[in-house]
Amino acid sequence: MNRIWQRLSKREKGLVALTLFIFLLVLGRFLLVSPFLARREWVKSQLEIQPQLLEKNFRYVGQKAEMTANLEKTRGEIKTMESSLLAGDTPSVSASELQQTVQGVAAREGTQVISTRVLNPEAMGSFTKIPIQIEVSGQIDQVANLIKGIESTEKLLVISELNIRSLFTPVLVARPQTVPQTPPQNLRASITITGFSRAQPTFSSKNDSPPARTKSEEEKNPAKPTPRR
Repeated sequence: MNRIWQRLSKREKGLVALTLFIFLLVLGRFLLVSPFLARREWVKSQLEIQPQLLEKNFRYVGQKAEMTANLEKTRGEIKTMESSLLAGDTPSVSASELQQTVQGVAAREGTQVISTRVLNPEAMGSFTKIPIQIEVSGQIDQVANLIKGIESTEKLLVISELNIRSLFTPVLVARPQTVPQTPPQNLRASITITGFSRAQPTFSSKNDSPPARTKSEEEKNPAKPTPRR
């Protein structure tokens, strides 16, 4: 290396020294100056952002009373909504309560319940839709009052489907009547009613039962006989 350096002329040595200086300068910029400038810009941006964040936090602190009032209001609304849900730990129990509620409204409005059918429940996040289908017969005003009564109950009930057909009643010759008769029922309605209940966690019975023993395990660990008393 010394021989090569000695063979170089003064001008060539100057060019080599200049090239080495430029290389060290560029290397120093990438290793020292660039990280320092990047760190400086980051600190500058943080100094500009922190006052804005501090002001924003002060605004939130000033709205503490309003936010607390809104939170209490929301909790009250949730509690009110909870009372309008169907009770029961399982969908079948909730469907039974829904049937009793609808049948009570039907009896109050004077309609005759012909049949009721529980439909498949449907999960909706934290809630479960409990639908039933009921078929009733009655006059126009009775069926209308039934629909109105279902939608105005304390429970949150929704009529999702309504099919009504008219029943023909022939005109008979008027005869003297000693006993008053009930008014003719000239409408038959099929109503699908949906209630809502809290979704209950389901547990699989397979997970609760102990795993079956394999044949090899039975050979290694035979079952101990129960001592006779």
